[in-house]
Amino acid sequence: MKKTITISVLFIAILFLESCSTPKSNSFQLTKNYQPDNPELYEAIVKLDSVFFDAYNNCDSKFEIYADFYSDDIEFYHDQGGLSNSKKDILEGTKKNICGKVTRTLVKGSIEVYPIKDYGAIEIGLHSFSNNTNPPNEPKKISRFTIFWKKVNDQWRIAKVISLH
Repeated sequence: MKKTITISVLFIAILFLESCSTPKSNSFQLTKNYQPDNPELYEAIVKLDSVFFDAYNNCDSKFEIYADFYSDDIEFYHDQGGLSNSKKDILEGTKKNICGKVTRTLVKGSIEVYPIKDYGAIEIGLHSFSNNTNPPNEPKKISRFTIFWKKVNDQWRIAKVISLH
């Protein structure tokens, strides 16, 4: 009996240590074999992501489309820039620092969408950004993002963003 308890404690300790260890490489793998709970919602959010980031990548000519996606009470959490909850500041920062200078590329197949009852959906995915003045073959750093999509009167708006680099 004592030997069984000792082996059980040892096994649990090994599992704990293994779960706390840092992986040697960070492949940013999302949920393995992800299947959306709601395929229609998934397709809708993937399309919204595409339209939103097309406007982002071409914000010199599509700024109004880009700006209209954000809810008035947006919360944008950026691991390096901190929290911004001013739509006006986010839009001004985009005009100043992004338009004509930065391009976002989605990691194909990385989007996951989860419905949130009586609210909307959460999108999780991977993407990279390129400074348009850098060489085109420069290696890109993959980063993780989360977008909270809120549906109000049949209109989808971005309510929260978590951007991790």
